[in-house]
Amino acid sequence: MAKTSKTWHGIPREEIPWFPTVDNDTCIGCTLCYVSCGRAVYEMQDNKAVVENPYNCMVGCSTCATVCPVEAITFPGRELIWNIEREHKIFKIVRQEAKEKMVKAEISNARSEAQAYIAQLITHARMEVAGQFGEKRFLIKLKDLVDERPYDIVNLQLDVPTVQGLKENTPAILSFEVTSTQQEDIQEFLSEIRTLVKENDLILISENNL
Repeated sequence: MAKTSKTWHGIPREEIPWFPTVDNDTCIGCTLCYVSCGRAVYEMQDNKAVVENPYNCMVGCSTCATVCPVEAITFPGRELIWNIEREHKIFKIVRQEAKEKMVKAEISNARSEAQAYIAQLITHARMEVAGQFGEKRFLIKLKDLVDERPYDIVNLQLDVPTVQGLKENTPAILSFEVTSTQQEDIQEFLSEIRTLVKENDLILISENNL
């Protein structure tokens, strides 16, 4: 059930006689009003719609009367609401409510945009590089790339058949993880690593965001 308010723009709800009236003789018990109303205004009794909670009704709403197939539901004239608006001078209140609603909407939009941005951030990735590492000093170059920057290379693993094979430039596989030390996006830094791999005639086997 929708949350109901005890006031309508600052006016006590019970001071506003806006609610449906059901003609019991005309009502055919179709339950359309009972199902359509999200504020629990209606109950069904003896296969007839009964207005159980009249002040739950949203002021100005007449959807149930609109959908009633036999026109068994009526509401006061709209003049009632217009007179109340003038009598209570509600538009100053409404404008303030509108400002508050706009502020909430802006905050909600900003939060959604921030969440979307964070969801797109890449702060941790795993890379696998293959090739001949013996004379390329690739690890030293990788270290120089990281120095004094908010990134780090962790969990390095060099997979080679033998140390002698590494000296003889036997192809090997180097795997490592790239991470941001400040939880910032690392996509530009990953691009630098790809460039370093290419410049050293190595092959990037895989790159996966973690």
